Amino acid sequence: MLHENDISYLIRGAVFQVYDELGPGLLESIYEAALCYQLRKDGLKVANQVKVDVYYDGHLLPIEYRLDLLVEDKVIVELKSVETVNPVHFKQLLTYLKITGKKLGMLVNFNTDDINHSIYRKVNGL
Repeated sequence: MLHENDISYLIRGAVFQVYDELGPGLLESIYEAALCYQLRKDGLKVANQVKVDVYYDGHLLPIEYRLDLLVEDKVIVELKSVETVNPVHFKQLLTYLKITGKKLGMLVNFNTDDINHSIYRKVNGL
């Protein structure tokens, strides 16, 4: 069984492969499809557009809330293809971690000249 750190290392490698082949500037959905393919090719269990139940005051809210990727049922990957990563993107990922009870999330922005500086890890303090 893989630990979150091992999974994040493999995700990072897959992100580099996708970025090297496709480059920046495409739609987020293209990167999502390519990254899913690459992670599965690398032998990882990947679910995309994962529905998350959100509760308020003990009541399930009637909404469709989805994570971009969930890898090995442990690591949330939030994908972006934006000019600038904003603080709200990090807050979004931390909220995903909180409501799912997951420990590790990764935010990846493919719209960059240097993918090495556009992969961010966030840890849920649980």
